[in-house]
Amino acid sequence: MILAASVREGRLDDARALMEELVESTREEPGTLVYEWFLGADGSSCEIYERYADSDAAVLHTRTFDAAYAARFDDCFELVSFALCGEPSDELRAMIGEDGVIYLGTWGGFCR
Repeated sequence: MILAASVREGRLDDARALMEELVESTREEPGTLVYEWFLGADGSSCEIYERYADSDAAVLHTRTFDAAYAARFDDCFELVSFALCGEPSDELRAMIGEDGVIYLGTWGGFCR
């Protein structure tokens, strides 16, 4: 998953606190391979890169996020784009939905 978001004006400190909580929570999730946040120099743009061992791990993360963090995320960030890469299970695809999500199927390459 690759998400781009803008930090809502005046919310950078809250966004940073939320990011730190999410990183620590996600660190404990089995099957999360990569969970990295990047912030633009001006503090207004954010990119989040997530990689999971499989759809089940992504489902677990999505459930945790929706239950505990989604409302706060929406208060701190405005989602700009959301790309889901790979071959998501039907369950994951149903959870994520179609609204504003770009699904990109595997075309080639490798991961080490």
